Amino acid sequence: MLPILEAGTVLRRRYKILELVGQGGMGAVYKATDLRLDGRICAVKEVLPTLSDPARSKQEMKQISEQFRTEASILSRLDHPNLPKVSDYFTTGGREYLVMDFVDGRDLQEIVREVRQRGEFLPEEQVLGWAGQLLDALEYLHDQQPPVLHRDIKPSNIKLTPHGVVKLVDFGLVKVLQSDDSRTVTVVQGRGTVAYTPLEQYGGDTGFTDVRSDIYSLGATLYHLLAGVPPVDAKERFLRPGCLPPIRQLNPAVSPRVERAIFQALAMHPNERPPSARAFRELLFGTALPVAPMGVQSAPEPEPSWRELFRQNLHLILTALTLLIIALIVSL
Repeated sequence: MLPILEAGTVLRRRYKILELVGQGGMGAVYKATDLRLDGRICAVKEVLPTLSDPARSKQEMKQISEQFRTEASILSRLDHPNLPKVSDYFTTGGREYLVMDFVDGRDLQEIVREVRQRGEFLPEEQVLGWAGQLLDALEYLHDQQPPVLHRDIKPSNIKLTPHGVVKLVDFGLVKVLQSDDSRTVTVVQGRGTVAYTPLEQYGGDTGFTDVRSDIYSLGATLYHLLAGVPPVDAKERFLRPGCLPPIRQLNPAVSPRVERAIFQALAMHPNERPPSARAFRELLFGTALPVAPMGVQSAPEPEPSWRELFRQNLHLILTALTLLIIALIVSL
């Protein structure tokens, strides 16, 4: 990977780099100021320098550049309160860039780590509030024509703003589904983060992914937020079925309904997951009953209390008492 940009570097005579925000295998994200719009702070996403690879032919580099611009153009048309707005994209010095809103706040991975260090868990009600916002964003992305997939949903890619709004901040692995066939094309090559990545995504661009892949990643994210630890990754679960601990085993305060919905989203085969963000919402918030397909690791049902057993079987208990009284009268 090429060295990171130094503070003070100006891109396209407009974006002045202030500092490096984060760096990973797929590139880097910088905090920058927009020299044309006084006071505007933005995030500049730098993509891996695929165009500078000497092994690529001129034709390949041209195709990659065109693909990047096409898909970046689609991202720039997205407008949703739980997604950062992409305002610009360009290629310079063999590197590709996306410019988007800079989202102030803390990411959910920092928050859950801090809570666990205190020996506590995030409240289910709070996590469900975030889940509702994230599902809003996924419904919006998946309803685009063609549908847009995120492919890297995880706690560290979700920021909580000071106003309580969560935003899915990293578009590094976005894919745009092609309507003419089942192929997908990728703005940036990559496979996501292992604990939150479904098995079908391990093949990179050679594997088929659709909206159910994002459902898995969101389910894995909610598992982490409620259980306090990331889920066992899909590859390990494939090799050792049943190795994913139930959420309520780690955090008994989680409701059985929410646990069942998350385990449904974490089904290994895409056909066994909720088919859409709307369907996942129904399972998660209790407006539909989950039907566990064969082969899905189901969450355990809660043990009923004596009070619940008495209430559920009251008519049987009264019948038994009546028969007992009659028997006593006859015997006397």
